[in-house]
Amino acid sequence: MLRPRIIPCLLIQNGGLVKTVQFASPKYVGDPLNAVRIFNEKEVDELIVLDIDATVQGVEPDYNRIRNLAAECRMPLCYGGGVKTVDQVERIISLGVEKVALSAAAVTNPELIAKAAEVVGSQSIVVVLDVKKNVWRGKYEIFTHNGTQKSGRFPTEFAREMAALGAGEIVINAIDRDGMMKGYDLDLVREVREAISLPITVLG
Repeated sequence: MLRPRIIPCLLIQNGGLVKTVQFASPKYVGDPLNAVRIFNEKEVDELIVLDIDATVQGVEPDYNRIRNLAAECRMPLCYGGGVKTVDQVERIISLGVEKVALSAAAVTNPELIAKAAEVVGSQSIVVVLDVKKNVWRGKYEIFTHNGTQKSGRFPTEFAREMAALGAGEIVINAIDRDGMMKGYDLDLVREVREAISLPITVLG
């Protein structure tokens, strides 16, 4: 049996580490660098850090913060938040980050995935799907901007498109399960797993 890979996901808002519930009610829980040090000691397999302010506020990634996180991190690091160009992807990778996560930018500009993968390699391009279930239609739909904007895209078809464009990994984040401590949405995971062969990381 394969050993589970443990990949904590740290959310940054206003420079601090926060915990959310269904993408709402962010609660400050500490300093991101201290959290990285703790997970270094725990010897986790990988770390995902997401700046949940950047895309909503339309600001550049905080490169100084990224540099500090990468310098402290002793495991592969994936960083996302506010990334919308290939130049930004290249700069983040140059700071010592192994993977760059894209979400809203992948929805609005899918070709960015192909261009970024060509420059830094598919293994460094991660697409995050923030997904909520429509209770009336019984279908899963991708949302962006911290779960506030409907994309009109569905996770299985979008995951296939991202794989075809050169993404190296998919992260599935179930908005309805976020912070609820009730386990993963395995139906959602199964749908995406059957659609693609890429590595999948599951949140929520």
